[in-house]
Amino acid sequence: MRAGSAVARDRSARLRAPMRVAYVVSRFPDPSETFVLREMIAVERQGEGDVELFALFPPKHEFVHPEAERWVERTHRVTARGAVAGLLWWLVRRPVRTTSSLWATVAGYWRSPGRLARSLVTSAIAAAHARTMRRDGVDHIHAHFATYPALAAWFAGRLLDVPYSFTAHAHDIFIDQLNLARLVHDAQAVSVISQFNRELLTRFGADRATPAHVVHCGVDPAAYSFRPRAPSTNGPVRAICVATLNELKGHAILLDALAREGLERVQLDLVGSGPLEQPLRAQAARLGITERVRFWGTRSEREVAELLDEAEVFVLASVVASNGQMDGIPVALMEALAAGLPVIASRLSGIPELVRDGETGLLVEPGDPEALADAFRRLLADPDAAIARARNGRSLIEAEFDIAGSGAAMLELFAGDGGRRE
Repeated sequence: MRAGSAVARDRSARLRAPMRVAYVVSRFPDPSETFVLREMIAVERQGEGDVELFALFPPKHEFVHPEAERWVERTHRVTARGAVAGLLWWLVRRPVRTTSSLWATVAGYWRSPGRLARSLVTSAIAAAHARTMRRDGVDHIHAHFATYPALAAWFAGRLLDVPYSFTAHAHDIFIDQLNLARLVHDAQAVSVISQFNRELLTRFGADRATPAHVVHCGVDPAAYSFRPRAPSTNGPVRAICVATLNELKGHAILLDALAREGLERVQLDLVGSGPLEQPLRAQAARLGITERVRFWGTRSEREVAELLDEAEVFVLASVVASNGQMDGIPVALMEALAAGLPVIASRLSGIPELVRDGETGLLVEPGDPEALADAFRRLLADPDAAIARARNGRSLIEAEFDIAGSGAAMLELFAGDGGRRE
């Protein structure tokens, strides 16, 4: 009886112990992917998850958000020599499983030689990371993005006999669909940021053999000083757009709209950096609106929150890029609604799940500068409606896009059937 009780107590203690989760990302830090950082922090704050962070490739940016600084030293990285050594280590200890995984990788990517080469490199890196995960007693592997990070999670999970999952965002399922069916099928579960993404992934097996859960990227509402507001009825109106300066964010459409009749009072702050900065500066000059457009470059989360607090309108004119890429549900829209800003956005992808036309913001058809200009005019003409939508937007953020809730949902996903909790 006593022995049985001791076993029960030991089992109970292990069940209460925090789950050790390995997060896999392409690069860290990445200034445009603060949503990953927020989620990891939220998972750890639940008190039921210890997070280890594994990066596949070196970071491209020197800028580091202050919140990411303590995670930089915690990030596991692999050299080229370490990747080769890791793969050889597993080939000796688990030759059949390692070889079959490599062959499965070839089968998944052979139609694209470039992707195949990078996938094999990713597999070697994953093998090296798997040694570290084995040493640290990882219970579950989770990847952000269904491309190389999900492949690495799959590969490491096979070597370790540990379940894995991944979060699908945007380009990783809209454009990069090679091997996606296998990655979905073999996962313990898949997390998607929108119902739009969930429906897309059903074509690849989600919600059949593999559960698919909508877990929104989130923000901490308390981090934003909520002040429901409307554009001033006279004098300058300060609009803001927080987004990487690339094609899919639609900055060219936004500048075109800003130059149209009735919007002469609108001044625009562009927060973010990217390859289109110089073309956009040139466009603003051609349109004669240079004095009304300010380029802020990349800013920290604290600085972005301050700029949002000073603004009167948030606008994001997302489009489908020429290569087919498009937004998921941009976190910048969540931040704007959390702060109480009236929002104008595109009717695209999962955005209408957050910006509900006439309820939490205004939606326009993507790629239509006149429709965007008209939405601005509607906003300027009815400040009371703008304030009502801003209040509704904050309520929606608190109910469905709070990062604390997202962290708790991810822990439930990690601990689902197949998770090693005992």
